[in-house]
This record gives sequence, C-alpha cells and structure tokens, in this order.
Amino acid sequence: MHTFHIPVMGLSYTIDTPVKVARFGISSVISIIEDRLIEMMRRHYYTSRNEAFHPIDTHETDYRAKRITDYLNLVNRMVNEQLQQLKRMEFRPGTALVQYFEMLPPHHPLKQLYKKMTATADTAEKETLAARLRTGIQAGSIDVNIMTKVDKNNFDRNGALIEDGSDAVAALRGFVNSDLTGSSVIFSAGMNPRLYNYLEKCPQFLPDDDGNFKKKVTIKVSDFRSALVQGKYLAKKGIWVSEFRIESGLNCGGHAFPSEGYLMGPILEEFKVRKAELVDALFTLYNQALKSKGLKTFKYAPRLAISAQGGIGTAAEDELLRNYYQLDSTGWGTPFLLVPEATTVDDATLQLLAGAQQQDLVLSRHSPIGIRFYYLNGSTAQAERLLRIQKGKPGSPCTEKHLSFNTEFTEQPICTASVQYQTLKIAQLKSMELQEEQYQLQLQEVLDKECLCVGLSNAAALRHNLVLVKNMTAVNVCPGPNIVYFNKTVSLQTMTDHIYGRVNLLEGSSRPHLLIKELQLYLDYLEEQLQLPAQAAQPDRQNKYYDAFCARLQEGINYYRQLHAAAVITDSSFIPALDAAGERLQMLCSRYSTGQHTAS
Repeated sequence: MHTFHIPVMGLSYTIDTPVKVARFGISSVISIIEDRLIEMMRRHYYTSRNEAFHPIDTHETDYRAKRITDYLNLVNRMVNEQLQQLKRMEFRPGTALVQYFEMLPPHHPLKQLYKKMTATADTAEKETLAARLRTGIQAGSIDVNIMTKVDKNNFDRNGALIEDGSDAVAALRGFVNSDLTGSSVIFSAGMNPRLYNYLEKCPQFLPDDDGNFKKKVTIKVSDFRSALVQGKYLAKKGIWVSEFRIESGLNCGGHAFPSEGYLMGPILEEFKVRKAELVDALFTLYNQALKSKGLKTFKYAPRLAISAQGGIGTAAEDELLRNYYQLDSTGWGTPFLLVPEATTVDDATLQLLAGAQQQDLVLSRHSPIGIRFYYLNGSTAQAERLLRIQKGKPGSPCTEKHLSFNTEFTEQPICTASVQYQTLKIAQLKSMELQEEQYQLQLQEVLDKECLCVGLSNAAALRHNLVLVKNMTAVNVCPGPNIVYFNKTVSLQTMTDHIYGRVNLLEGSSRPHLLIKELQLYLDYLEEQLQLPAQAAQPDRQNKYYDAFCARLQEGINYYRQLHAAAVITDSSFIPALDAAGERLQMLCSRYSTGQHTAS
C-alpha cells in the first residue's frame, strides 16, 4: 500500500510498531532477538486486552522460540482485529478509515478512487465507491529482524549444548512457528551459515504451487557481491531470497558497516544494471535445488524485490531512489523515532532525540561485539556508565548475555561490557607496565563498552510503566546522522505527508543531499583512519587499502557529477557540495601519500 517501510530500530523502538501502523498499510520490522523484552510485551498486551496472560518460563523447553511465536501471533491477531474494525467505520473526518486513505501515496489507485468518492455528490455512487475502497484495504506486513551475529550458543542444565538452540536459530524458529503469512525474516550483519542452514529444515519457506511463500527471506546487504554470494548460498539449499535490502554502510542507525570506499549511488546503479543477471543466477540454482529435493520446479523466477535504506530525508530523495534506481521500496528509520504513533520511545529519550545536534551523535566504539555503533550522547545509559567508572566500579551487570562472545579470560564466553570482563581486563592492563599514553588508550577502549541488550530495550519498559530488569532503567539510543535535521515530534500523518512531499518538515534546513551526506561521512571516516597509528609491520597492505579507498571515493564523485549533468539530480547545492568533498578527498589522499598520517 505504501512505497516505504519502517526498518527495525534498536530492540524496543519498533517492538510493537506493527500494532501502531500495520492497519494503515505500513510495513514495519520487529527485532525478535531479546526474548525477555518480548515476554514483557506479551504481559503488557495480554493485560491491557483483559486476556489471561500465561508466562513462558525460562525453564521450559525451547522457551525462547515459544515466547517469540506467541508474541507474533498476538500482534498478528491485534492487527487483524484493527483491520476489521477499520473496515466497519464510516467515512467521517477524524476516523482511522479516512486517515488510511489520506496517508496513501498520491499515485496509488485507491488514493485516486478515494478522491473520486469525496468529490462526488451522488449518494449512490459514493456508497458504491466506499464499498470498493473497503474491499481494497490491506494491512502492512509484520516483518521480523534477526542480527545474524547475535547467535550465542546455549546449554541445558547439565551443560550440554542445545541442538538448534542458539539465540538466532531459536528466534528464527519462533518466527517460523508463528501464524504470520507473507511476512519476512530480515537477516542483517552478514552471513551466518548455521542460521542459513536451519532454513532448509523449515518447509514454511518453500513456495506453494502458485509460487507464493508463507514465510519469506529478506537479506540486508551492503553491495551487489554480498547479495550474489548470500543469494547463491541459499538458492543451493532451495531457499529463495524475496528481497535484498541495501543499506548505506555509514549513513544509517545502529551498528555501522563501512565499506572500503564504495558509495551508495554506484552500489544502487550496479543493482539496477545487473538485477536480471542476479535473478537468473539465483533462479538457476534454486530450480536445481528444488528438483534435487523432488519438489516442483518453476518456469519463471519468483519475485525478487530490491529496496534501500539509510539517511533518506526528503520526498525528492525518496523519488530518486524509487524512480531512477527502480527500487521497490525505501526504508525510513531514524525520522520515525520522533513519531510516537509509530515507535516506542520514552519521554526523556524522545526529548534527547528532538534536541540532537551534530556533535551529539558519534560513531562510537560502545558496542560489545566490536562493531562501530552510532550513539547519541546524553542518554541515561551513558550517565550510568560514567558514574560507575567514577565510582571505580566499571562495567554492567550482564543479565541477558546475548553479546557474550569473549573468551580471553574465561572458558565460557562473556560480554566485554560486563563487570566481570572489565575487571579482569583492567587488571591485566595494570600488570603489563605499559607507557601511560598506551595504558590510557587501551583502558578507554575497555571502558567505552556499554550494555546494549538492556539499554536498547528499556524504552519500551519506561513507556509502558513496566520493569524489564529490576533496578536497571537506563536507556541508550542509536539513531542515524539524519536525526540532527529532524527536531520535533510529529504525527504519523505528518511524517507520511513529508515522505510523499505533501508537507516539508525540513523547510529552511541546511541538510545536505542524501548522497552528499554519505560521501561526507566516508571522508570523516577516512580522516579518522588516517589518524590511527600506522601499521609498521604491514605497510604495503595499508598503502593498498588507502589507495583503493581514495580511488573508489573519487569514482563515486565522478559518478555523481554524471548524474547531475544528466539532470537526474537537480538540487542547486549538489555540485558546490560535491566540489568541496572532492577538494577534501584530494587533501586527505595527498596527506596519506606523503606520509603525513600518524606514525606508530
């Protein structure tokens, strides 16, 4: 129904977004990795609906998957009920039914039909058109996200490894066993063979005789090669990827996966040019796999959608992506953090987001899994972490253990944000007799790590007056760079109108174009890398890395000049900003080539 979707944000920020927006035809994504949060949300909604709540205890077999299945079934039931209620409403101002059609994109056939209904004075025709409109109402998709790297092993009471019981696999099973139909599991953060192999055990991902899927697979990728590699891996197992969701490596929220200088524009161009090649390559392997399993093969490939997200902020940018790059949909994430009707954010964090300035958002090293992480300073979680350090008691209690992967000091993996790890690591650093500068650098790296499992979940607890973990209420938030340009809370209707160009929330803003902003972020990243100590042991490898990085950024700049020359982009500020970026790139590359970057 809509040309955009709301991507997953944090753990709690979109935990119940489908309950808020799916009845309006808007698709959104729930993170299903934190089962304690999901159990809390089960309790909240069963109680608020005056229905019996039956806790699923951690001692139950496969409790994690069971919690997820039941929550998704509950969400699905609520959305279906909302949809039926909406269809029974009258077309009166202020009703959800009117809002449904008012929010549709201008080009949608139902939008045109709605305008025709509101314009006619003929009562019989109005009733006929109203009936047709009600028939066309559809809910948005209730999709789920699994970050593939969050896949900790789990053990039974006797210490034996639970087969197919790792965090990500259990979460996937929870989705598979739900009664959601036509929904997607979205895999992010790279390929996880164990997780992907489990898909082969799930008939729900096989097509019916008409080529339709009960459950679908979407993979978030950074470039064409990643899509081809992961798509082929799954196609050989008889699993079709229904969508590749391209995300900018730096102009995004949450964990960032910067490329080696590849920019969004050229990446999207490659998908546009080579999409047929991608479909053909995957379909050949897919049909072979179906045949080897004794299943029906197909004459034509199932639908493969291409979407993109990361830093989109204006209707013009959205249209550029959908029209020129021929995308099936776009993802709008960070701006929706300021839409209480769509996301779940506590009041203090909402105020922090609305007042965010450029200097407040950092590409931090706070994530315990060692991946760069966008972080908004000023959060209650930051204050809590700094207070613990000040008191000489750094680290967080580790109640969830989803990010427990470090075995530097222990046989069982632990989290680098935990009290246990930081105590052991700081003791080790003190025993190493490092020079003060080196000691402080390494110490800061340890102290930077922050609990994300609870911090990214607590907003929902605070919003609904619940308790996730006793005596732990701090919140951290991870918006993308776009947050500094959106500075007030708005309604769902207003944000949707902004996306479709009916209103402009950025009037008078000096926000750079989507593609320019990403280029600037890569220049910032390159400059940061050049300031790191030079690797004396591998100078050739480092030289090749910077040579390639600079060359790819320059290729991207040249490509953007061609887009502007062809009037694909007509923004008057585009070329001056591109010129400035080009000059900065030359300065950085010349600094590197003359050896002016930091020496070890």
